[in-house]
Amino acid sequence: MTAQLVRAMYKTGVYLAELIESQEDQQRALVKIVAVLKHPTQGDLHQPKMTDVPLFHERKALAQFEKAWVPLSSMKGYEGEVVDYKLSLEQAWMKQYNDLAKENSAWAKLSMKKLEEVRKEYNF
Repeated sequence: MTAQLVRAMYKTGVYLAELIESQEDQQRALVKIVAVLKHPTQGDLHQPKMTDVPLFHERKALAQFEKAWVPLSSMKGYEGEVVDYKLSLEQAWMKQYNDLAKENSAWAKLSMKKLEEVRKEYNF
């Protein structure tokens, strides 16, 4: 039996994941991360694009094979190409970094700084 692949959102990141368990009564599913489709956004989720906040969060992507509970509403089937985790992480990081580089705001600059810090941990 092949694993069911899904596109799952977790906080501000989007992942390709393997569905492990679904709990309809609690409207959630347990997934195992296979690849990164969109790198998580940096900063305060409650005050988007603001820099004058108590804590400007540095967010790393979920790790390969990490398990996470996601809302069923944030999941949908996936039938695209399966990319290697490390390659997908680098591509998602680069896309977010390049998109931020096009903006000229204090939030974008601080987000880029945070992304540069997490890149050191990613080793690419």
